[in-house]
Order: sequence, then structure tokens, then C-alpha cells
Amino acid sequence: MYKVSVIMGIYNCEQTLKESIESILNQSYQDFELIMCDDGSKDNTYEIAKQYEDKYPQKIILLKNKTNKGLNYTLNKCLKNANGEYIARQDGDDISLPERFMEEVEFLDKNPQYAIVSCPMIYFDKTGDWGKGTAIEKPEIKDFVLHTPFFCHAPCMMRKNALIEVGGYTVDKKLLRYEDCNLWYKMYSKGYRGYNLNKHLYKMRDDRDAMKRRTVSSRMRAVYVQYTGFRLVKMPIIYYLYLPVVFIKSLILAFMPRKFYQIIHKIRWGK
Repeated sequence: MYKVSVIMGIYNCEQTLKESIESILNQSYQDFELIMCDDGSKDNTYEIAKQYEDKYPQKIILLKNKTNKGLNYTLNKCLKNANGEYIARQDGDDISLPERFMEEVEFLDKNPQYAIVSCPMIYFDKTGDWGKGTAIEKPEIKDFVLHTPFFCHAPCMMRKNALIEVGGYTVDKKLLRYEDCNLWYKMYSKGYRGYNLNKHLYKMRDDRDAMKRRTVSSRMRAVYVQYTGFRLVKMPIIYYLYLPVVFIKSLILAFMPRKFYQIIHKIRWGK
């Protein structure tokens, strides 16, 4: 039995999947299994993943959805097949730096009071690295108000028993793109806590206009997730006054001219 189970939902990522899988296989820490589930891809994603399963049958498990079910359903399917004590995440177009698993496993082993460990990410696109994220070291419930999500989902590692206790990922279309926020609310409502390492151990493939492309409906879902999350963690009523601010901010971003958005992006990231 492996110490870590890496769960990865894959969908139409034939151009990036090999690099992503190789970054997992090249980890300095090797006590892990990789569980991938293809979510009804229409390109060669499944075939590429199958080549790796055939090459590493003791280390890689490949599952498949007949139709596209969404990330939450797909990750739960991976979770049901996971044998590890810890559950690590990764997306099929991202890259884990070689020391990621070692750093996260060592932290969870030494700090039983935490159920989640993550880290800020490096953002990159076809032109190279363009930004580095930041994160609160020891997020508390009050930090949900201004910092959601305060754990990056893709580079996180969690205790499997905690993830199982909260029912895994909630399958609900209203959570699309915000399944991580909902998960953190559920875990914190059960008394679990998390920690962000002060190291950039993960690279997220994300072009500079990604946030601008989010639709109004997507931004409304963000407000919905935050509202239901506030209720889960019994957030003091005064903090609910912030929700309209979140919505207005989201609308401004959604309708902001692309040129203005690029100026703001350059001021924030320097690129």
C-alpha cells in the first residue's frame, strides 16, 4: 500500500498530459500511486494516459467516465479507488516541482493537527513563468471573508480520513469551478485546519486573461459558494455584508474592457 494517492481528473489535455505525469513520476518522494480518471475526453487524452498505465501497472490506475461528469464526480471516483493515507491533487496541465511530495508528506507526518497542506503556485503559459502567488500561512475561518480560496486546490495534500468524513467532493453544478472553496468550508466546519508552506512547489498553466474570461454566471456561483460556506462555518452575521461587495467586484471584472484588465494585471504581476 502506498503512503500517497495522487488523484487527477483529466479532460481534453493531450497537449500537456505527458509533461504533467512526468513531473509526478520524477518526484524525489516515490511512495505514491497515481489515479487518473478520464472525464469523457474527445481527444487522445485517454490513450496517452493508457500508455503510462501500461508502462507502470503497479503505480498507475486509469479510470474512465463514459460521458463528461464534471471534476467533482471524477475526483470522487478516483478517491474511491485510492489506498493512500494522504490524498494529493494535480491537474493534467500543471507541473509539480520535484520536492513537492516530500515537503508535503513531511509536514503532515510532523503536524497531526493539520488535515490540509498546500502552497502558493507559480503561474506560467507558453511564454514562460509570469507570476508567483502568495498564501496565508495558517488560515482561520475569518480569513474566508477576504481570501477565498485560501488554499490552492491543485497542489494540496490532504488526510484521506478527513476528506472521507466530509463526504469527499460535493457533486453539484452550482459548484462548477469552485469545488475547492466548498471543500475547504466543509472541512473547516468539521474542525479540520490547513497550512500553507512558504514555498512554491507547483506550477499552474494559466494564461493571463483567464480571470477575465470567467462569465457572469461563473461569478454568481462564486457568491453562492461563499454564502453557503458562511452558513456551514457559522460565520458571524456581520461578515455577510461583504457578499454584495464580492458580487459587485465580480461584475466589474466581467465587464471591464480587456485593455484595462491587462493594465491592472501588469501592475499586480509586473508582466
